[in-house]
Amino acid sequence: MSFKELRIGNGYDIHRLVKGRNLVIGGIKLEHPDNLGLEGHSDADVLCHSIMDALLGALSLGDIGKYFPPSEKKWKNADSLILLSKVIELIRNDGWEINNVDSVIIAERPKIKPYVERMKKNISDILLIDNDLIGIKATTNERLGPEGREEGISCHSVVLLLKKE
Repeated sequence: MSFKELRIGNGYDIHRLVKGRNLVIGGIKLEHPDNLGLEGHSDADVLCHSIMDALLGALSLGDIGKYFPPSEKKWKNADSLILLSKVIELIRNDGWEINNVDSVIIAERPKIKPYVERMKKNISDILLIDNDLIGIKATTNERLGPEGREEGISCHSVVLLLKKE
């Protein structure tokens, strides 16, 4: 297979930590030591959301709010892996394939590392790419900013897309 064009996309997402919500990242329910979860219209999965925005941004297609607006009730508590599957379908229908994805999750707690391999499996299953083409890392914010004060969790993602000839 040969490719004639490359595109890079950058995505970012942040959600507030609150009581009474599940903490879902990469399609995995994590246990927060203070029983906190991420607030949002959907399941507030910052990893999936940042990957979706990176994919859409690479092709200048807008952001996830354009496709899954919080004003639409059908997206209330939506599984972000399903939303990601809709975005990758849009990307592939335009003749693009993913070369790789690299993401970093910023959270003081809980520890993300024990969940990374399961997150990679979930994402690779949805994107239909090899597990080793997905990088997921985690870091703290050294107690600085909203993530450091444990007010929220954020994620940055970068994707490289290849146009099929």
